[in-house]
Amino acid sequence: MANTGALPVRQLGTTDMRITRAGFGSWAVGGDWAVGWGSQDDRDSVEAIRHAVARGINWIDTAAIYGLGHSEEVVAMALAGIPRSERPYVFTKCGLIPDAGDPKALPKQVGAPASIRREIEDSLRRLKMERIDLYQMHWPAKDGAPIEDYWNTLLDLRKEGKVRAVGLSNHNVDQLEAAEKLGHVDTLQPPFSAVKRSAGAAELPWCEAHRTGVIVYSPMQAGLLSGSFNAQRAASLPANDWRSRDAEFKGEALRRNLHIAEAMRAIAEREHTTVAAVAVAWTLAWQGVTGAIVGARSSKQVDGWLDAAVLTLTKSEFEEIAVAIDQSGAGIGPSRPASTAMIAKAAAAE
Repeated sequence: MANTGALPVRQLGTTDMRITRAGFGSWAVGGDWAVGWGSQDDRDSVEAIRHAVARGINWIDTAAIYGLGHSEEVVAMALAGIPRSERPYVFTKCGLIPDAGDPKALPKQVGAPASIRREIEDSLRRLKMERIDLYQMHWPAKDGAPIEDYWNTLLDLRKEGKVRAVGLSNHNVDQLEAAEKLGHVDTLQPPFSAVKRSAGAAELPWCEAHRTGVIVYSPMQAGLLSGSFNAQRAASLPANDWRSRDAEFKGEALRRNLHIAEAMRAIAEREHTTVAAVAVAWTLAWQGVTGAIVGARSSKQVDGWLDAAVLTLTKSEFEEIAVAIDQSGAGIGPSRPASTAMIAKAAAAE
């Protein structure tokens, strides 16, 4: 049984897992690769993961492609120092295959059943596990494999006991509908933040209606909403950090995004917490969202967002951020749910 510490938990869809509202994201701990965050010391990564678990975080999200398998290896190193009864749930992903001849090339989106079956064995080996708690298709396939092929493969892995639950990442409503006809989609992992809000219009309501758990990624928009970003830092990102090439970190888009972060700063000061915690709590306020994946490269960064696991924004604070989004013109997607009923339990904190 994963350690829940003193942090509140929510049921993940219809699964038997109850997860903390925030989970440890290990994209950055993979180190330097095609879509990496720059160089990373494994010792810092292991320390950060163990610190998060010690503070009560009870799930880790990783992927086979992060660091070309290295992220999963680092997660295994961190878990090796934690008693089995206190270990967190481990979620990983498949379907992105690196170019063997060029490790810095963007990976291919592959859904062939044979490929997925090779990936699950490799992930189990790297993670040193007999069963993965949640196995997710990372992106829709582009190798010609229809969703029926790869989703049925994941459903078979669940039946075989190699995985506890199965989900989709970066899939839209039409794709969710197609998968659901074959077998229940346990979870969805969409990008979602006060900057990238598209899932709030379609995927979140769909998941709420179908009892599909949602774990959102990049709730701080890759650090833009962490409270520690500014134009100077954006301009100084190293070339091996994917954010140095991302449009959201440049020019007018950057200015608009930082406007939202400043609005969150005012709320953070009133709540005696951090901008990072407010940014993550904003995503958790949307009905249908079970948890948020939050990255960290050090124990200090974990402490910077940990309050999100217990922080509930009030309706007025949620509206304050919506107004800032509207004023800034930042990002895409709705600034607030179409129905106030989609704001999860915000009124309870008024």
